[in-house]
Amino acid sequence: MPTVVAHHDVKDTNHWLASPRREEFFGPLGVTNIRTFVNPQNPTQVAVLMDVADMDAVIGAMGTPAAADAMAYDTVLPETLVICVEA
Repeated sequence: MPTVVAHHDVKDTNHWLASPRREEFFGPLGVTNIRTFVNPQNPTQVAVLMDVADMDAVIGAMGTPAAADAMAYDTVLPETLVICVEA
């Protein structure tokens, strides 16, 4: 099971940290062990580290309206999203 790091910018770090949407969106896709990170020098830069059972399912889901809704709710700036997969 690969570990994935996704980093992006947010408009509201406190809202993003408190949001249940990561678990709600990624949990049904088999994503586990989601951890959140904040850049202490620039708190609007955040990241998640997670274990992904099915990368194809996650990549496919990222292009759906549900993903767009979750990102909007979490104040994610989608154009800043970068996903890195464990090599």
